[in-house]
Amino acid sequence: MQAIPPKGRGMLDYQAPSLFQPHRARQAIRDAHEGKIGPLVGIYLGLSSIPVARHVASFGFDAAWVDWEHSSCNVETMTTMVHELMFMSGGRTIPFVRIPGHDHAAVGYALDAGASIVVPQVETVEQAKHVVSAAKFGTKYGGTRSAPPFRLIPGLTDGLVDPSLSLHENLNHQAAIIIQVETLEGIRNLDAILTECPQIDAVWLGTLDARVSMNLPGNMGFGGQEQEWQDAVALYEATMQKHNKPKSGFALGPPELRKQMAKGKSFVISSGDVVAYMGFSQEIAEARELFERNQPQVAKEVEMTNGEAKKEARENGTAVTVDVKA
Repeated sequence: MQAIPPKGRGMLDYQAPSLFQPHRARQAIRDAHEGKIGPLVGIYLGLSSIPVARHVASFGFDAAWVDWEHSSCNVETMTTMVHELMFMSGGRTIPFVRIPGHDHAAVGYALDAGASIVVPQVETVEQAKHVVSAAKFGTKYGGTRSAPPFRLIPGLTDGLVDPSLSLHENLNHQAAIIIQVETLEGIRNLDAILTECPQIDAVWLGTLDARVSMNLPGNMGFGGQEQEWQDAVALYEATMQKHNKPKSGFALGPPELRKQMAKGKSFVISSGDVVAYMGFSQEIAEARELFERNQPQVAKEVEMTNGEAKKEARENGTAVTVDVKA
């Protein structure tokens, strides 16, 4: 077994032998769930931008979520964003990709790039089994994933975390699978899903989509007090506790709200590129108010300058009127 570095270096402690391989993200999430490390703190990238991913890689996030589901991202852009996050961070940041749907090829593309995956709108056991199958190698693991022939090059990028296992068995144990439950049906089926698919590493309750699917106000995903909603959340919580599975989700907003949203979660998204851009509207409003307050002082200075110019012209015996424009 390859020696594991001492704890205390963040996600470098879960780095694979090669930056072309996924981190040992499964273990990192499980360790956070068991309190061995703090929760993984991540950033959401929804803008499908390679330069943004490149800059984010230097910020020190434990994880970065590339949203391939709700962006104009194509396979090449997604792959390059994953590489930028992995290589520019030197392995300090784990790339996660939310794939568009349950497509077998999309699962493979994201994993081949070196990311772990987030799978949206999982509602049934059949869907969960399909996702796990697409993500794993070998029938022993129920897998149907195709082995990439040139992604991991023998002797260069195919190092083994555990030499007692094959490369593909190692990869099965490295990349994490997070499913998103985003409907009441999915919440009700979650017990069966986790019973039939223990390879699922964490579950994300998609509160915005779940509320919309239940014909409730979306409330930007911050939940609500309706009894039917409270009952659905209670069922989700009880199921997660029964199966001892890590939870994940957003933790946004003011500090106290973020702390409350992050409670009990092993992986939290605390920032986002789109969230940062949304803050510009407040900055614009503050700037306009500040600059408007400056206007009377500017006008007074202009008036004083005009007066001084006119006085100087009179003293020089000229008939010229000088107006200094702001």
